[in-house]
Amino acid sequence: MYDALLRVAAETLLRVAADPQQLGARPAILAVLHTWTQDLRYHPHVHVLITGGGLAPDGSHWVPTPRPDFLFPGYVLSTVFRGKMRDALRRADLADQVAPRTWTRDWVVHVQSAGSGHRVLDYLGHYVFRIAITNRRLEAFANGRVTFRCRDRHTGQMIHRTLPAPTFLARFLQHVLPRGFAKVRHYGLASPTCRQRLDAARSALSPASTPALSSSTPDDPMATADSDRAAIPDADRCPACHIGRLLVVAILPRARPP
Repeated sequence: MYDALLRVAAETLLRVAADPQQLGARPAILAVLHTWTQDLRYHPHVHVLITGGGLAPDGSHWVPTPRPDFLFPGYVLSTVFRGKMRDALRRADLADQVAPRTWTRDWVVHVQSAGSGHRVLDYLGHYVFRIAITNRRLEAFANGRVTFRCRDRHTGQMIHRTLPAPTFLARFLQHVLPRGFAKVRHYGLASPTCRQRLDAARSALSPASTPALSSSTPDDPMATADSDRAAIPDADRCPACHIGRLLVVAILPRARPP
C-alpha cells in the first residue's frame, strides 16, 4: 500500500502534466511518505514537491506554468488519483477490503503554491530521516503512562497527551516502515533514469541561455554578473547548478565507511 501510494501520486501528476491543456511537459517530482500525525495517530499520506513547469516532450525548451501561483486544478488531480488508486488496489487483490462507496465519494488532493520550495524542503527535512517522535517531546513516564508534547492542528498551540504505555508503544511502532523501504522517491525529471533530460532542463533554465541577457545594459550590475557566468569554461562550471564556477580547495577522505 505504501508503494502504491507513492507511485500513484507521482503517476497522477505526470499524467496531468503531460496533458497539453494543463502543461504539456514533464516535471521533476520529489515524494516523501509520511505516516503519522503530531499525536502519533496513523495517517499515511505523501508530501510532493513538484517543479512549476517541465521539459517539453522534444527536450528543446522548458515549459513554465502559465501562472506562478497555480499548476493544476485540484479536482482534476483528485479524480485521476482516485481512479489510479482503485486500479492499484484491484491489481493487488485488495479492492474487496474497501467499501464500495469509497469510489463514488469526492476525493481531495491538497495542492498549493510553494514559491521557491525552500520552506517545503525545510519542512520535509525534519521528517525524512527522523522517527515518529523524538526524545525532546517526551515529558514524563509515571504510573504506566507516557506524557508527550504535540501541536494541535486546529489551533497551532502545543498541548500535552498522556497515553497508557502499551497504547503509546502501539502508536509508535505502527510507523516503523518495512525493512529496506525507500520513503523518499524521485519521479519525472528527478528520476535516476532521466539524467539526460534533467541536464537538458537545467540547460534550458540556465540564466546564460535566457533572452533577457541580451537586452541588459552594460551599466546593469546583474548583466555584468550574468556575463561573468557565461564566460566560465565548461570544464570549470559547477556540475550541480551549471551556473557558478567550481573551485576545488581540497578533497576530504571519507570519515567512516558507507
